[in-house]
Amino acid sequence: MPFELKYTEEAQLQFDALSKDKGLTKRFKSIRKALKFLAQDPTYPSLNTHKYDSIEGPGKTEVFEAYAENKTPAAYRIFWCYYPPQKDTEAIGTITILAITPHP
Repeated sequence: MPFELKYTEEAQLQFDALSKDKGLTKRFKSIRKALKFLAQDPTYPSLNTHKYDSIEGPGKTEVFEAYAENKTPAAYRIFWCYYPPQKDTEAIGTITILAITPHP
């Protein structure tokens, strides 16, 4: 069973804005693909997932960065944190998407 994806309000707004911007259609496809891989396996090689030490997540959780794009100017990144599974779900755990932004 894959991970359950949840979005912060900020991440949901970013996702929605990208989905509506016709000039970013290709980037939005890359982001959707990366989110699909993230839900299946956060260590999927093309995601280049690694811990992001500059910020802490809610409740002082570790924050991770995954690549939605690579070798592209202002490539998009997905910042997320992991929570263990709840007893009432079949998911492996929950991944909360904190932000979907261009690489700083």
